[in-house]
Amino acid sequence: MDDLNDKPQQNESQNPEEQPDQIVNDEELKNKIIPQISPIAAAFIGLFGGFLLYQIVGGTLTLLIFGLDLDSAPINGIRLMTMAGQILFILLPALLFTKWFYRDVTTILRVRIPKVREILLFTLGIIILTPLLQNYLYIQNYFIEELAKNYDFINSAKTILDKFNKLIEKTYGDILAAKNVLEGILVVGVIALIPALCEEVMFRGFIQRSFEFKLKPVWAALITAVFFGAYHFNFYGMIPLIALGFYFGFAAYMSNSIFVPIVLHFLNNFTAILLFFIFGSDELINTKSLSETDLNSSIIFFFFLLLIFSGVIFLIKKYYSKARNV
Repeated sequence: MDDLNDKPQQNESQNPEEQPDQIVNDEELKNKIIPQISPIAAAFIGLFGGFLLYQIVGGTLTLLIFGLDLDSAPINGIRLMTMAGQILFILLPALLFTKWFYRDVTTILRVRIPKVREILLFTLGIIILTPLLQNYLYIQNYFIEELAKNYDFINSAKTILDKFNKLIEKTYGDILAAKNVLEGILVVGVIALIPALCEEVMFRGFIQRSFEFKLKPVWAALITAVFFGAYHFNFYGMIPLIALGFYFGFAAYMSNSIFVPIVLHFLNNFTAILLFFIFGSDELINTKSLSETDLNSSIIFFFFLLLIFSGVIFLIKKYYSKARNV
């Protein structure tokens, strides 16, 4: 993404059917939008404000409504509360912060309908990235298992993380378990649709865009991705979550459309739902590790997928470079 820092100026005479419809480029953005506060401060207000509102206020409201014994609470009530919390404490603050700090909501949040070919290009990337990261997790967990056998402090930390992950697995397992088609549709809304919309508007919309005012796009996307990974409280999946967030940020920046990362986020979460329905909770948190005999083949497969994914990134960059210079 470093070479993205110098986006070429759009040629006004080129065929609009051959190029993505950019709203403003980087320099035009900074000239057009005058932040009401420091963009870096705005980004951290979004990070900590959204976290406190959703995790603390939302969590407190859930306990007040359903009581301390959440296991006996109606699961559809928990699902609806989860959806409401995402909308009220992530999406709504992102929209309000954008309006208060930047005035121009449409430009800051990259509200642009992308072309179908753009969505297909980035979707090809997520199709390859998903098994790549899954394979990485198996390799990572193999080495964690090996280290835990030789170092007591790593084994102790792993024991604590395993207990925490089992708690998360049970919580999400209850939410994902659907008894009929209507519950299945609700699960897709709770786990795939609403988080994709709310989290992308906050992270790739408001937060990343705020960082872009002061930092190079690659750093803005990476820092946002790190916080995105930490936000999900999945310690084993931290690196894959950061990688996903970085790809979402790359997609948002290249396409200048918030709808592209929303679609990618939805597809990623929807795939997780399908895996749960097919394989059960074994694929939910991804804590299992490889056997020693499978390690070498998994490493080879990982680098094979990485090579293909790099080719897709090259194609995406070439598409936008050609579109802006026709």
